[in-house]
Amino acid sequence: MKVLFQQYQYAIIGGLTGLILAILLITVGFFKTLLVLILTMLGAYIGFYLNSIGFFDSFKRPK
Repeated sequence: MKVLFQQYQYAIIGGLTGLILAILLITVGFFKTLLVLILTMLGAYIGFYLNSIGFFDSFKRPK
């Protein structure tokens, strides 16, 4: 199973992404789906930025 996933990982991820987008488009509509996608990308960008500047390091307990 692990070998199968490694061989087809991008196809599986793409298929699941397409399925989620289709369900969102059918249930909530185009503009609400677009808003969800934009806010998700904005949140991911902010998270990557905060991680790159070491913002979360200050919350870790010293060992």
